[in-house]
Amino acid sequence: MTGPSDAPLILAVNPGSTTSQYGLFRGAVCLGESDRPTEGSVEAVVAGGRRVVADLGHRTADLAAGMARGGLLRAVAGGVYEINDALVRDCLEHRYGRHAANLGPPAARMLAEQACARAFIADPPTTDELCDEARLTGLPEIGRRSIFHALNHKAVAAALAADLGTTCAAAHLVVVHMGGGLSVGAHLRGRVVDVNDALEGDGPFALNRSGGLPALAFVRWAQGKPADEVTRAVCKTGGLLAHLGTQDGREIERRVQGGDARATAVFEAFAYNIAKAVAALAVPLEGRVDGIGLTGGLARWQGLVDRLRERLAWLAPVHAYPGTREIPALAAAALSVLTGERRARAY
Repeated sequence: MTGPSDAPLILAVNPGSTTSQYGLFRGAVCLGESDRPTEGSVEAVVAGGRRVVADLGHRTADLAAGMARGGLLRAVAGGVYEINDALVRDCLEHRYGRHAANLGPPAARMLAEQACARAFIADPPTTDELCDEARLTGLPEIGRRSIFHALNHKAVAAALAADLGTTCAAAHLVVVHMGGGLSVGAHLRGRVVDVNDALEGDGPFALNRSGGLPALAFVRWAQGKPADEVTRAVCKTGGLLAHLGTQDGREIERRVQGGDARATAVFEAFAYNIAKAVAALAVPLEGRVDGIGLTGGLARWQGLVDRLRERLAWLAPVHAYPGTREIPALAAAALSVLTGERRARAY
């Protein structure tokens, strides 16, 4: 399927920790998507983008826009941002943290420059729309940050609102992204006013992240351990992986279906903690939840989706959107700027 020949050609890139996603669009029409191993450099992401464009029979010189998810940046409101020198510098210098997504904006701009095109990001992980009450903790020195799967959250919220016959601007929604990391966000009339920090151990435990822990017990456990070991336990080797020795959701599902008592107990705790976090967000949503959207790779786990529906049916309808919608969302964001539907913000 092809779009109108005069529609803008848009390349979306989304580097991840292990896999980088690419998508080429003619206007709103997807010409093709591709996943490639992340090789850890801007040049590799640029090369991957060129290959995708060429494999689909087009030239990089014909691009109207290069688009990236955005990396770990300073806190910004949701929306589309033109990639400028300051944004690229913050990514390359890892000023606000290290993540493979930091490769995206420099790569998108390099690809766009070859075509004298524009380059953007949309709804980066540091999208911050938190209400003031969500930021404070019991220690003034430690505040809660907004770091989550913002791009996919926003795309799924739009799909959920449409399925409910309403709009994001009118709806009270909860979106749960379930992957290696896990984020549960309260979408109040289009703004994510409360969400756990999906990067640094807040919220429910996930495939390989510890989630929130009893503070003093954690301090005692961490004493005497090297800092990098503690960090790995929180961000890379905790969660289901720590309990069951695997972070493969399909393997865990097979164990549960096979009657493995330990896997079943961990699965039930996993679903319980997610459901508890969802229900808690009725507070920032002013006591009204119109719908709950489940997304990410683990939304393909039908047993988990069914269990969450059972636990949350009293609260709101639960809809599943397996995988992610990040590449189409990136292309749609770029197109909205190129067609004048909205203006790109300055970083």
